[in-house]
Amino acid sequence: MAMVARRFLVAAAAVCLVLAAVPAAMGQAAAPAPKGAPAAALNVTAILEKGGSYTTFIRLMKSTQQDTQLNSQLNGTSTGFTVFAPTDGAFSSLKPGTLNSLSAQDQVSLVQAHIVPKFYSMDAFDTASNPVRTQASGGDGPYTLNITATSTNQVNVSTGVVDTTLGTALRADQPLAVYSVDKVLLPYALFGPKPPPSPPPAPSKKPAKGDTSASAEAPAGSADHPAGAAPAAARAAGWGVAALLAAACLL
Repeated sequence: MAMVARRFLVAAAAVCLVLAAVPAAMGQAAAPAPKGAPAAALNVTAILEKGGSYTTFIRLMKSTQQDTQLNSQLNGTSTGFTVFAPTDGAFSSLKPGTLNSLSAQDQVSLVQAHIVPKFYSMDAFDTASNPVRTQASGGDGPYTLNITATSTNQVNVSTGVVDTTLGTALRADQPLAVYSVDKVLLPYALFGPKPPPSPPPAPSKKPAKGDTSASAEAPAGSADHPAGAAPAAARAAGWGVAALLAAACLL
């Protein structure tokens, strides 16, 4: 009987321990995120790094601080953004020295020309209103793109200098879409043909140094000196002198 009682007490104690451990275990379970908790901040360079073929574009975004600016703008945006990301191969196909020939401001404009301040899903390009404005602008206004969807479900992008087709969507969820392109979108304002320089004005004619003659001051036949006026005046003065001499002789 004593043995049964001891076993009962041991079993009861074990049950109590189990029951006591259950609430503790439940308390250690992952609690659901509180309502209204902010979503993880978007990072455009992290998306590009995950893509694996955008090292040059990432470096260019960081050197111009456009990655920081875009990440900041993504917080609270109502329209979203679309980024066209050139691959490393796209930059390699540029003429050597192209990027180094650009000023710091032009490099900023080049990156901004790949960013559209509006979210576009792949289907939304069907109704894009051209020209599509980018983040870049210059003295002649915003830099723009022409974006057209084809019947074969391709999307073509043109700057007026470069034409290419959209590739992989690295991300296509509000508020940010990132699409791969196999060419750098060279803006027309920076890489389009430049107008020829204006011709210099024709040099004005000046009188020869030391020339003080009446002909140098005013040409014959001008309003101030009508043609023949000077010789006629000289003849009149000569006749006057002759008349005075004749009158003196008579006296």
